[in-house]
Amino acid sequence: MNCSTMEIDKRDRQLLSFLQADCRISNADLAASVGMSASALWRRVRALEDAGVIERYGAMVNPLAMGLSFEAIVHVQLVRHDPEKITEFERAIADSQDVQECYATTGSADFHLRVLCRDLAAYNEFLDDFLFRLPAVSSAQTNVVLKALKRNRPTAT
Repeated sequence: MNCSTMEIDKRDRQLLSFLQADCRISNADLAASVGMSASALWRRVRALEDAGVIERYGAMVNPLAMGLSFEAIVHVQLVRHDPEKITEFERAIADSQDVQECYATTGSADFHLRVLCRDLAAYNEFLDDFLFRLPAVSSAQTNVVLKALKRNRPTAT
C-alpha cells in the first residue's frame, strides 16, 4: 500500500505524534495515550508501517556529544547533468558518513547537503578528498551553521 492512499485520521496523527516524541514508548502506554486497546493499536501501527507512513524507528543523536562540532549547509553545482555522473554523485553522497542529508532542488544549486564534521580541518578534508574529487561537481558554496534554531520537528501534528 502507498502512504498517499492511506486515510490518516486524527487518532493516527496523535499516535504518530507520540511515536515521534518517543519511539520507545511501550505498546500499553501508547494504547492508553490514544484511547485504544493494545491489540487494536498494534494492528494500526503495523498498518502504518506497511503503508510506508512509518518509514523507520531511530534514536536522535546529539552531534556535539559525538564530537561533531562543525556543521554546514553546502550548495553544490554540477558540471553537467549527465545521468551517469549524477548517479555516481548520488551514490557517493549516500555512502558518505559526513553527509547527513541531501536534497536535489531547483534554483542556482543542484543539491544542498547538510554536513557534520569534527572541525574545520575535517571539513576541509571532506571538500578536498571527497566532494571535489567527484567528477560531476563543478562548485560548492558553504554556509556554516552558527546555531540550530529548529531541528527534527515531528510532522504528525
